Amino acid sequence: MAKFKRILLKLSGESLMGKQSFGIDPERLSDYAKQIKEVHEMGVQIGIVIGGGNIFRGLSGSQKGFDRVKGDQMGMCATVINSLALSSALGALGVKNKVLTAIRMEPIGEFYTKWKAIEAMEAGYICIFSAGTGSPYFTTDTGSSLRGIEIEADVMLKGTRVDGIYTADPEKDPTATKFKDITYDDIYTKGLKVMDLTATTMCKENNLPIYVFNMDVVGNLKKVMDGEEIGTLVHN
Repeated sequence: MAKFKRILLKLSGESLMGKQSFGIDPERLSDYAKQIKEVHEMGVQIGIVIGGGNIFRGLSGSQKGFDRVKGDQMGMCATVINSLALSSALGALGVKNKVLTAIRMEPIGEFYTKWKAIEAMEAGYICIFSAGTGSPYFTTDTGSSLRGIEIEADVMLKGTRVDGIYTADPEKDPTATKFKDITYDDIYTKGLKVMDLTATTMCKENNLPIYVFNMDVVGNLKKVMDGEEIGTLVHN
C-alpha cells in the first residue's frame, strides 16, 4: 500500500544531464522513467514537473544580457523539451501519459487545466506539466507548488541530487547535518535554500507538505512511497 495516493513529483533539469555537461543523458532519463513506472504500478496518481536548467535557465540568461521575460520564456520551452523526453521514455515502457502545457502549443501538448489533469490521472495517465506557470518571473519550483496545490496532491516529492535538507550544502560543507523533518518557518528563519520563497510560501499557506530526497539513486522513489524515511519532510 503506497503511503500517498496522489503526488506531485518535481524533477531537476540539471539531474537529467547525468554524467554529461549539457542536455539529456538517456541513461538517467531511463532510470527516472523506470522508477516512475514502478510507483505508478502501485496505483499512485502522478503529476510531474521538470526543470529546464540542463538546457536553459531564464534567470542566468538575463544576467548575461537576455531580456528577462524572453529568457524565462526560453526556460519554459526548455521544460517542454524535457517533458517530451520523459513522455517518450515512459511511453517506451508502456506507461500511459500526457504532456500538459501552461501555454497553448498543440499538438505538442494539451493546454493545462486542473480538471483535465485530475480526470487524466484518475483514468490512469501520468500527467507531465510543462512550461512552468506560463508566466515569467516564476521558477519551476513555483510551478510545482502551484500544480501540486491545484491537483490536490497529498505531497510534493522534490527529487534532487542530495538525500534531504541539511544545515548547509553537504556538497560544500562536510560538517553539515541532515534534518529528518523541518517546518516551513524553520526554513525561513534558518535561511535554507530548499525552494525559492514564493514556492515555499505557497506550500505553507496551502498546507502542502514537501518531501526532499535523492531521486538519482535508483529505487528511492519507491522507498519513499513505501514509507521509508530516506529524506526530509517539510511541514507546517
